Amino acid sequence: MFSSLTTPGRLGIPRRCARFFSSSLRSNSEAAETAASKWTPNSRRTGLIARKRGMTSMYDQNGARIPVTVLQIEQCHVTANVETPRKAPQEPYYAVQVAASDRAPKNVTKSMLGHFAKAGVPPKRIVKEFPVTKDALVPVGTELSALHFVPGQFVDVVAKSLGKGFAGTMKRWNFRGLRASHGVSISHRSAGSTGQHQDPGRVFKGKKMAGRLGGERVTVQNLLVARIDTALNLIFIKGAVPGPDDSHILISDSKKKVESAALMKARRGVVGADLLPGAVEGLPFPAGTKEMEKEVGTGVIDAPAWGRNPFTPLDSPA
Repeated sequence: MFSSLTTPGRLGIPRRCARFFSSSLRSNSEAAETAASKWTPNSRRTGLIARKRGMTSMYDQNGARIPVTVLQIEQCHVTANVETPRKAPQEPYYAVQVAASDRAPKNVTKSMLGHFAKAGVPPKRIVKEFPVTKDALVPVGTELSALHFVPGQFVDVVAKSLGKGFAGTMKRWNFRGLRASHGVSISHRSAGSTGQHQDPGRVFKGKKMAGRLGGERVTVQNLLVARIDTALNLIFIKGAVPGPDDSHILISDSKKKVESAALMKARRGVVGADLLPGAVEGLPFPAGTKEMEKEVGTGVIDAPAWGRNPFTPLDSPA
């Protein structure tokens, strides 16, 4: 377990795992020239595809109970590296294509079967592309792990929200509704007037009205990684994640609290582990893989408690 391998004073990252948080994988012929040796504020890593398994709760180091969403990394492989030229002076577009969740070959088209065979991975259910920088390309065929994210860092998640069907204005747009007492005849939850007068004589496009609610692509930013379980490939995210259980979720480093924050700190002259939030010392680069997991072993890593201990009296130091 990780408890005997952690470094005191900072985030509980195993010593044997520390070198992976700043070193690259052994690249194959496709990514040999682009593999980097260290994460920098200018680097942008690939994301992962996970399965939402549901919500539960856990206790942090202060003993406070926090709600978490459990995401599982399910046979997540790199299937391609994308490079698209752009007009000067723009740099080329780089991306890593990731596929997850094994699928029976009979349910996959022949063109996709050939694509997966070329990458050397089993047929998958879902294929997505994550924009990256040139130094963050990952060798094709690499299997990604929950160790890609470090407990204590922030992530952005993207998923299709729960469809709620046709909803009225009070549920869909938080309208107050009409009076619930005198003077309203069976119109308590009505939207009210939607237009003006003979001029303009129409309802403007985009007017907030009743309609279908949910079932849309939703991005939730700045969610905390509270725990990772490498034995079951689980990532525990603090808070709610959109989508129903067993749906696919896209997870990537937070654009605001990881990428942009590190870049702004670097411009001010900050270096080293202080570039990342909290007690996070570094990020696996270019990705957290099963090779890293074999080196470290299986176990659970918890993020350090954030903020003030809620059980400490207010007149006492935190």
